Amino acid sequence: MLQFKNTNFKGKKVVMRVDFNVPLDENFEVTDDTRIVGAIPTITKILHDGGSVVLMSHLGRPKDGPEDRFSLKHITRVLQQYFPNNNLYFASDCISKEAFLMSSNLEPGEILLLENLRFYKEEEKGDVAFAEELSKHGEIYINDAFGTAHREHASTATIARFFDTDHKGFGLLMAAEVENAQKLLNHPDHPVTAIVGGAKVSDKILLLEQLIDNMDNILIGGGMAYTFIKALGGKVGNSLVQEDYLNLALKIIDKAKDCNTSLYLPIDNIVADRFAADANTQEVDCYNIPDGWMGLDIGPQTVNKYSKIIKSSKTILWNGPMGVFEYEKFAWGTFAVAEALAEATDNGAFSLIGGGDSASAINKSGLEDRVSFVSTGGGAMLEFLEGKVLPGIRAIEE
Repeated sequence: MLQFKNTNFKGKKVVMRVDFNVPLDENFEVTDDTRIVGAIPTITKILHDGGSVVLMSHLGRPKDGPEDRFSLKHITRVLQQYFPNNNLYFASDCISKEAFLMSSNLEPGEILLLENLRFYKEEEKGDVAFAEELSKHGEIYINDAFGTAHREHASTATIARFFDTDHKGFGLLMAAEVENAQKLLNHPDHPVTAIVGGAKVSDKILLLEQLIDNMDNILIGGGMAYTFIKALGGKVGNSLVQEDYLNLALKIIDKAKDCNTSLYLPIDNIVADRFAADANTQEVDCYNIPDGWMGLDIGPQTVNKYSKIIKSSKTILWNGPMGVFEYEKFAWGTFAVAEALAEATDNGAFSLIGGGDSASAINKSGLEDRVSFVSTGGGAMLEFLEGKVLPGIRAIEE
């Protein structure tokens, strides 16, 4: 496997998979460029060495070919801001004659962004012929798209077949993602704490089963907490509960006891009479939520207890919010956890934010610079932490 940091790309043309699947508003303006920023160091290194780079990505979920709202041309304005002194070109297709002409004419220090890969159904199918066409854009393949590493698509996995070992590798972002996740799983300083939130237990079962063996503490929050609380006999009102997972929730609690892992559930919470930003609210005990009310955030007692555990930890994983943080009334618990995480990191702890909603929450709190690492890949990081081998990583390492 090519060692990116030790490779000189002078005179080389690199075809690079990036994750520019970023949110756009109604005017097609990028509202969060975190994923673009994540790829900048890798692109910069190639250009500074005297190489050129052909960038390829997907955007959104187009169903039937090209759609203007999913065109990567909307990304060019932001990308050019980070490379004001470099020529940046956009190809309106990814495998057309025009696209290949543009990539073949690239000079050192220049960038070509290809059109959305998912305008071709062959991308998500991992089509070999399509991957081979994409491979012709460069003599070296670099995958820096951790956010799609769990997908066995043409540009993330299949394409690697067309490059020998010395001509394919991970970019700086991908390498950092893997290194930080492995640090948490393989060589953590204790006490180790996982903060696991989100709506559904079913989304986090594999993660919880993997973490129980490795964690000293697991703090549960979000909608998934109410499945555990009901399984233990609590009254949860209209809170989100996955009835089919009540027995499994009890098994997870028992497994945690067997492994001497302390698993914590919320003590109190903020409940609402409906799921809305302007709902009526009150603070109640988590095991006695009134009929007709639903839990949408953790309460002050829970925040206090969770914050103390977080601040006393040496290694911390955060995956999933503590409540419906998109609504201001139910964001306090999530942001309080973020603040505790930042304080722990300030005091020397290693903190990994596991992508997705957690990354969004840490960014909204303005504390992203006070944690150790914010993953750009929600689903990919989740699967990596679950112990799965990601196709995008395997394709490079094989």
